[in-house]
Amino acid sequence: MAIPKEQLFQEALHLDDETRAALAGLLIESLDTEVEDGVESAWIVEIERRMEALDSGETKTVSWDEVKERLYKNMNA
Repeated sequence: MAIPKEQLFQEALHLDDETRAALAGLLIESLDTEVEDGVESAWIVEIERRMEALDSGETKTVSWDEVKERLYKNMNA
């Protein structure tokens, strides 16, 4: 017998943040069954470009707290 989705959700809320994030990722991946040609290689190129920009100092990181603050300001503007 399947577990009702509401019960499953409530149980998942008791998991630690890292485990919930991993579970969410796995669930999303399970929905994405078709991959267009070239998408994987394009993402690899993009990831490498972004890592290089971080390593060179061209791109700066922003803390999650700052991102949340900006989002809340934009939502309330």
